[in-house]
Amino acid sequence: MTFDRNKPFNDLPLLPPAVELETKAVLKQAIAANRRLADLKGLVGQIPNPGLLIQGIVLQEARLSSEIENVVTTNDELFRAAADLVDKADPATKEVLRYREALWAGFDAIRERPLSTNLFVDIVRIIKRVDIDVRKVPGTALKNPLGEVIYTPPEGETAIRDKLANLEQFIHAEDGLDPLVRLAVAHYQFEAIHPFPDGNGRTGRIINILLLVEQGLLNIPVLFLSDYILRHRADYYAGLRGVTEHGAWEDWVLFMLRAVEETAANTHDRVTRMLDLMEQVRAEVQAKAPRIYSKDLVEVVFRHPYSKIRFVEEAGIAKRHTASDYLRTLAELGVLRPLKVGREVYYINDRLLQVLIGE
Repeated sequence: MTFDRNKPFNDLPLLPPAVELETKAVLKQAIAANRRLADLKGLVGQIPNPGLLIQGIVLQEARLSSEIENVVTTNDELFRAAADLVDKADPATKEVLRYREALWAGFDAIRERPLSTNLFVDIVRIIKRVDIDVRKVPGTALKNPLGEVIYTPPEGETAIRDKLANLEQFIHAEDGLDPLVRLAVAHYQFEAIHPFPDGNGRTGRIINILLLVEQGLLNIPVLFLSDYILRHRADYYAGLRGVTEHGAWEDWVLFMLRAVEETAANTHDRVTRMLDLMEQVRAEVQAKAPRIYSKDLVEVVFRHPYSKIRFVEEAGIAKRHTASDYLRTLAELGVLRPLKVGREVYYINDRLLQVLIGE
């Protein structure tokens, strides 16, 4: 097989690859990555309500994964929009929020059904908010900033669906392959198939986390590779090209395993810092403002770095007037910082925000 980047890659080999995937170097790195991932799973499993705690982490992933595709919003715009019920954000921020929506929809879906082409389609439709489907028309080519074609994915709906069906079979094969190695191979294959007219990168990164959950390596979506990919963007794309052009599977799998190891360690540290900060604030509020203290109130202001009176009401803690008093009191203590934008007032947990954005 001779690869020609200007021609549709309909000769993309089916999975599994006809090479030894679990080389000595890969197995050694897989052990390290799995250990870090197990530590993270254990930590999150000790949290009584981890779903609330990771909302901010999920928002950061949505922003970073979208940034890879040059859909850019600021933390302030994103967190304010996420705190609001009204649909008044700018288009880029709305698209980032749809990534979060697609992630949670996928997470809910895999509790009932396995990863599949139909689920991939559901995810990309939420991200793009259009009735998108597997590509049917030719002419798709990926280009670099200079306008040069770097890759032309397979074309023809039947060919694409056949390759996606093969990917499904590989994902669910009971062949003893290390799940993280499976993740690396599946991610390459999905990106190489490039099944949709748009939204492939973000869909592929959501599939990554769903695969980790489906394989039992995590219980909830908390490990996201977008930050690592952004920081090693050139290596990421070089790794994809290396498999396509030279069959360099070992280099690619090692890249992904290092990404999992480092990201799991960083996420473990971030969650630990969030838990420590929450306990610090809990003790501070209980000591200085026992009149308003409750565990539920502290959880509310850690669910999201930008809180609103509505959040306290929806948690069943207090009616609007009292809820407003509670948040003002937390601001007087220095736990929160009030920010008025138009007629809206947000109460910002700056210390939580610093942990989330890595400061």
